[in-house]
Amino acid sequence: MERNQFVPEEELAAQRLCMERVRALPQRPRTYHVVTYGCQMNAHDSEKLAGMLEAMGLSEAPARDEADFVIFNTCCVRDNAERRALGNVTWLKEVRKLRPELMIAVCGCMIQEPGMAERILRQYPFVDLAFGTSNLHRFPSLLEEVLTGGQRVVAVEDGDVIAEDVPVRRLRRDAAYLTIMYGCDNFCSYCIVPYVRGRERSRRMEDILREAEGLRDSGVQEIMLLGQNVNSYGKGMGTDFPTLLRAVDALGIPRIRFMTSHPKDLSDELVQAMADCRHVLPQFHLPVQSGSDEVLRQMNRRYTRAAYLDRVRALRQAVPGIGLTTDLIVGHPGETEEQFRETLSLVDEVGYDSAFTFIYSPRTGTRAAAMPDPVPAEVSTERIQRLIALQERRQREVMARFLGQTEEVLVEGLSKRSDRQVSGKGGHGVSVTFPGGPEDIGKIVRVRITAQRNNTLAGERAEETEA
Repeated sequence: MERNQFVPEEELAAQRLCMERVRALPQRPRTYHVVTYGCQMNAHDSEKLAGMLEAMGLSEAPARDEADFVIFNTCCVRDNAERRALGNVTWLKEVRKLRPELMIAVCGCMIQEPGMAERILRQYPFVDLAFGTSNLHRFPSLLEEVLTGGQRVVAVEDGDVIAEDVPVRRLRRDAAYLTIMYGCDNFCSYCIVPYVRGRERSRRMEDILREAEGLRDSGVQEIMLLGQNVNSYGKGMGTDFPTLLRAVDALGIPRIRFMTSHPKDLSDELVQAMADCRHVLPQFHLPVQSGSDEVLRQMNRRYTRAAYLDRVRALRQAVPGIGLTTDLIVGHPGETEEQFRETLSLVDEVGYDSAFTFIYSPRTGTRAAAMPDPVPAEVSTERIQRLIALQERRQREVMARFLGQTEEVLVEGLSKRSDRQVSGKGGHGVSVTFPGGPEDIGKIVRVRITAQRNNTLAGERAEETEA
């Protein structure tokens, strides 16, 4: 039985009317700037905020200190992300002294934490609007309430809903995010996501395919399917992620990526779909978090080291040369030196193309935050330095496999080092730099790899070397 709750069309229509009314207000702001923290899901939420703002007649300002309306779309997965967001909100306090008409909003995951919205309005009296992830589709009516009521507004709900057809202003014309599901049911001990993003709920396949077709027809070369755990897409709906992946692949979009995947839900059917689908790129982000079975148990990850390595072998057998990336946490409460060394040995054994490494950050309300035996900060810092050093060494070794090979690169822009070079992502998700100009941006170019530079590659156009 389908458990998802979809926002009724009547409510979406009411929000469209709010957009029209805000657009007609003489006192509305004229420009906006969205500051985004966190993951790809947050980045896509910011695209929706921008789409609604432009539907309300605002245009994007190039910098936050030049905008009439600044929105902070926050993340709370780690403490430093939360503190950085609040620090930047405070910075705008000085700007507002010079420009009293400046409007400020704070939204996103951080606001969804219990009591956080009220704390924001109490401690930051210059903030006009605070709303959570579940209220994103109601942004037009919330903004209208601020503009017409003269009062600060806070809106946080726990409703796990799906809103279709929200306006979107894409950051790029050649590549796009496409959310397929929201929320998470895993409740890993360290993670606050289920509490701020809600329980798992999947979009209807027909809605996803309709959006994907529109992106294809607009010229998008690459889409990234997004979800907190895409492997569990479709629960209670009579479908699953491998079926969706094959259906999206059949649309003919040149490049398809997806993230993130939970190892416990990585099925043989998905591995086979990766091998069969022509447009799905040979890249897989598979967060392991720890190489110790005991730490994995404490984390409530629900797989073992051996099971994880089995999935790695299955992927590499089905898709030779696949690019594997991961997430790693050091210093989870109770982690011993021996258990940390098990993480080092796993990283050494797998050989990741890249890894996102983090020191454990306690999040209020999670199970790990109440666990005894915290790892001292100096120990966690020393461990992550060792982990990074090992990963960098293994990364150089595994990236050497690209030398002399040809990668199809979707050009994202000019290189930061030279306006005579361009850079973009190859099929395995690695950044590649090669000679080119503005005319290459948004195109897929075949590049022969000639050098590796830390975590990036360099090359030359394959057609020139093959001529």
